[in-house]
Amino acid sequence: MKITVYGIPSCGTVKKARAWLDAQGLDHDWVDFRTTAPEPARVARWVAAFGSGPMRNTSGGAYRELPAEKADWDQAEWTRRFQGDAMLIRRPVVEIDGQPALVGFKEEAWRGRLG
Repeated sequence: MKITVYGIPSCGTVKKARAWLDAQGLDHDWVDFRTTAPEPARVARWVAAFGSGPMRNTSGGAYRELPAEKADWDQAEWTRRFQGDAMLIRRPVVEIDGQPALVGFKEEAWRGRLG
């Protein structure tokens, strides 16, 4: 099983998630959104797998700067926005063997998929 984690190193949730992986003895590849933005097709796969709601990083500054119309955006518009600004994406995003598996960090969900 190949685990790839996408996020930013300063994110507290990403730190917890990576520490959890280490504690479980699960090796993983790391991709920093700030230095390597995810490809548009990859983002589209994530949105198709998780939906645009769970993908939204609603606690980030980039989200707060969006116009009020964001409440009316459909999944296609959210996909375009995520593709244009990875800071709008909830972190971490995890792929297992190249397929979308998890978004955000909830230990129970991670244990169910990876533990």
